Parts: sequence; structure tokens; C-alpha cells
Amino acid sequence: MRRLPLRLLRSAASSPRRRPAPSPPPSPNPAAPPALLSRWGWGWAPPRRGYSRFATGFTPLQPKPLASILDVERASGLSPDHLVAAWDDYHLGRGHIGASMSAKLYHLMEQRSATCRHFVIPLWKGTGYTTMFMQVQMPHMIFTGLEDYKARGTQASPYYTITHYTEFAETKDTVLIRGDVVFTSKLTDSEAKCLLESAHSFYLNDVRYRLVERFNKEPHEFEFKDVLQVLEMPTM
Repeated sequence: MRRLPLRLLRSAASSPRRRPAPSPPPSPNPAAPPALLSRWGWGWAPPRRGYSRFATGFTPLQPKPLASILDVERASGLSPDHLVAAWDDYHLGRGHIGASMSAKLYHLMEQRSATCRHFVIPLWKGTGYTTMFMQVQMPHMIFTGLEDYKARGTQASPYYTITHYTEFAETKDTVLIRGDVVFTSKLTDSEAKCLLESAHSFYLNDVRYRLVERFNKEPHEFEFKDVLQVLEMPTM
């Protein structure tokens, strides 16, 4: 398929160079995680006054509007395939993750995450894995290291944020997705892409979603080894 010129996408050179604003954190569901963390001896820390819910040391997390990345008016004239191709090309090598999904899958994820906002995902690094704690409130997803979450609770700093843009969901059956790595020392681009794909799979695959439901609704029945098994990772 012919790749379109990226004139419809905002050039990095056209505006001052600055760190991309990550997406706002989802509001945690306080019921499931404390029970689970308590069961596993992970501990739980309530938010302290005067701090953002998930961003100690950061200014309040603000969403990055699609219009700051994309010329929405010009993009509205593109076919869905050309829009996705331009979006994907724009994010290659830029330190951000670009992806897309159908409106149907987005609405399924929106529906499922409404009652299951949290999950833990192992991410393979080198010869072992690290576990990421995820919070979801569509159109946003936010990740931090489980060890940081164990130590700081809701005051743990986010490693990675994801925003789903629904501006073209109705007209093009396309939801554009952008991931921003907040700490590049914690996640590489390839790891961030893998994490995005894994997170979506646990909400969109019926078999995997049962583990998400168990984590949120039946925490005493949840076994982390089941997550490792579906991802074909060895038990460490």
C-alpha cells in the first residue's frame, strides 16, 4: 500500500521540543487491589493529600490532544487504511508507540475495563521478567513497576501511559493509539510495544480476560502462575 506523506501530522520541528505530556491516570477501584495485595503481603498505601494520584514528582498528568499530533481536519479526508499507515509511519523511531484498533474492539475493551480496572502483566527483560501493574480507565491506560507500586501505592510514578483516540471511531471504524514512555530507563520502545499488545490481549481475548476478572472480582482465586502460563513464560 502506498505510504502517504506525513504533512498532516504535526512535525516535531514545528513546535518547541518538549517532553510529551502523558495521559491522565485512571481512578483506581479501591476494592480489588487492596484485598489482593494484602493476600500476597504486598502492602497498600492510600493517597496522601497534596499529591497527584499517581504522579509524585510530576506536574499533574494531562492528556495530549489528538489535534496536537495530527491535523484532524485533513486526516478526516483520508481512507482508514491511509490514516493508519500515516499514523504508524509517524511513530517509527520517534520514541513513542503508535498502533490502532477497530471501534468494535475498543468498545469491548471499554466495556470490560469498566468493572476490571487493574491487572498485573509480566514483561520479559533479559533472562527473566519484571511485573508491571496496570490501571485502566478508557481511553487511558497507565503502567508502573509492581515493586514501585508495592512500595509507594498510588503515589508510585508511572512508567508508561497509553491513550486511545476515538475521533475517527464512528466515521472510519478506527481508534488511533499512542503510547508514551515516561521513563526510558525503565522501558525500551520494543518493551513498551510488547506491553501494549499484551495488555490489549488480556482484555480482548476471552480466555485471558477470565484472569483479569479473577484478579479484580475474585482475588483470592487468582494465581499469577496462570498469567505466566498463558504467556508461555517459565515460572521463576
